[in-house]
Amino acid sequence: MTSWRSLRWSLTAAIGVIAAMMLFGGGPIGLAQDAKSKGPMEKVFPSSAKCKRCHERAFEEWETSPLSRSIHSPVFRATLDQYLASAVAKDKVLCLRCHAPHVNEYPEQAATFLGEAKSGDPKIDGVGCAQCHLIKQVDRTNLQPSPKYETGGKTLFGPYKDFVQNLAHQSVELALFRKSDLCLNCHLAVPAAAALGKSNDLLGGWETSQAVKSGKECQTCHMPEQVGESANGENKRKVANHSFPGRIGKLRQEAAKLEIATAVKSDQTTVKITVQSLVPHNLPATHPGWAKVVLELAIKGKNLKTVFAEHRVYGRTYATAKSQKTVFDFEAVKVLDDTVLKPEETRVEIFTFPTPQDTKTFDVEASLVYAPVSGPPAFLQRIEAESSAGAQDPAFQPIPITKQTVNVPVTPGG
Repeated sequence: MTSWRSLRWSLTAAIGVIAAMMLFGGGPIGLAQDAKSKGPMEKVFPSSAKCKRCHERAFEEWETSPLSRSIHSPVFRATLDQYLASAVAKDKVLCLRCHAPHVNEYPEQAATFLGEAKSGDPKIDGVGCAQCHLIKQVDRTNLQPSPKYETGGKTLFGPYKDFVQNLAHQSVELALFRKSDLCLNCHLAVPAAAALGKSNDLLGGWETSQAVKSGKECQTCHMPEQVGESANGENKRKVANHSFPGRIGKLRQEAAKLEIATAVKSDQTTVKITVQSLVPHNLPATHPGWAKVVLELAIKGKNLKTVFAEHRVYGRTYATAKSQKTVFDFEAVKVLDDTVLKPEETRVEIFTFPTPQDTKTFDVEASLVYAPVSGPPAFLQRIEAESSAGAQDPAFQPIPITKQTVNVPVTPGG
């Protein structure tokens, strides 16, 4: 008698056959027809929407992630236009080498990639399922690592060995998918800022951090394991989360912590705020050039009225060849100022202000936030025009990381 489990696997296999025919257009099943040459781009790098037919859970997580919007966020489209109009735009698809990395395999279709990205409604993925799961090797010879793709077969790579056999594609366990190297193709350095050399290192000294020494990889935090289905209908097991939490998502609340110490001396008060980065890389990562984390201090006196406010900015200030400040790292040739929080760094900030009057206590409120996008007015206007939300686009809103508030007594004659 056929067991339900065996019947379920039979159904899964049957679905795999149908999915394969739908994904790859019938005929020999595979990501390319000829092992010695690449097939059409849409066959080698099929849309992630097609993967949803068998991998619904992973697709729905990915769909909420920044990766799914890598070539059609309003900020990216506005930045791409800015780059293409600049004097340094010799490589027209430079931005796409990370935002749509399969352009490296199909450079002859550069115009297609650019047209899709600029359309605002692209039919191709930027960073989707195939753009990661076809990577078989990462070359770290240069500052900018490069992926090596398997484009001549029907093999997809992943971190698990207990995959379900199917006819849609072959699955192969690859240790690379548990290593940070997989992520470094796009998250170690920005090719557009090659003139900056080592100053173009987005992550800082991450490899010597305590987190890495303890065995943590990028995936530990940014693709945390959970229990669920990898393919529809299979037994639940450990699977990687594909929403890629970071600046977007609750993970940012674990990025840093604040401690407040206050000394009231008669008419002068000093506040010492200890900012501790809890991440094993720069905070913020320094691409794009407007990436900033801001420590905001507000002193609230009688009736919670703000009587003093000040802030500190953590980020990099870039300059062009003409020594003009710029937020576009593709224009940058040097770093004017660098206040980035280094991996797992603790920074102490001191603020001094007049002690609030006519009140027995006052509040010290310290907040750490990601700053909104910044840049020339025309650039910001373009983002607003590109966004369906206009001026209410999330790019224009600060993103909170953490906040601390303490109530401080005022000692008369102290």
